[in-house]
Amino acid sequence: MRDTNGPVESGSSAGAEETPSAPVASGEAADVAGPAAAGSGRHARVVLVDDHRMFRTGVQAEIGETERTGVEVVGEAADVDQAVTVITATRPEVVLLDVHLPGGGGVEVLRRCAPLMGDAQQPVRFLALSVSDAAEDVIGVIRGGARGYVTKTITGTDLVESIFRVQDGDAVFSPRLAGFVLDAFASTDAPPVDEDLDRLTQREREVLRLIARGYAYKEIAKQLFISVKTVESHVSAVLRKLQLSNRHELTRWATARRLV
Repeated sequence: MRDTNGPVESGSSAGAEETPSAPVASGEAADVAGPAAAGSGRHARVVLVDDHRMFRTGVQAEIGETERTGVEVVGEAADVDQAVTVITATRPEVVLLDVHLPGGGGVEVLRRCAPLMGDAQQPVRFLALSVSDAAEDVIGVIRGGARGYVTKTITGTDLVESIFRVQDGDAVFSPRLAGFVLDAFASTDAPPVDEDLDRLTQREREVLRLIARGYAYKEIAKQLFISVKTVESHVSAVLRKLQLSNRHELTRWATARRLV
């Protein structure tokens, strides 16, 4: 259910259908202070973009005590349209951006916020924070302009430090993900990550992932704010383009490419 409150208000429950998701891993909450804490005089205004409300709540609890961490959460969003609205209104230093979002995904948020990223006086910088460690997700958001990519296994302490590093203009990656980026940008004419996957539209990729995760058509329709008939059409298109026969083959195909 969409939130009826304004999306700019921090702590709102705006967005798509919410399912439980584990918060950022860390030890004791007091350990989040670290070198990036407010005691060092550093401060960063941050927007959280993720379609799982429980995850946003967990991140807020881990990093959002400004006096302790130096991080001020100034807004939240659960889909692409909300994200663009909140980011434009609040102009944060850093956006924590999930890759898979209703409305076109993190790449679409980056595309629509390109002018804000290019603002020489007050640039908005993006740090992808996602459960996915798929190469095509990492490369997609980096090509879109994100300054880094970390997975949701990151500790609260490391996430705070990553936020300040991105604010300073550094690039930040979870260890094994940096190799994806180096490989992709080693050549100026780097090929697509996956030619089969490249045939699919962004919406078809979203439907593909949700089907592979076991969602029913009605659940997908609610998650993406589209009709069940439209979901069926996208599934038919995906099966045709990938030359697959049914959703079981589709799930195996997606799992083999670590898209789930």
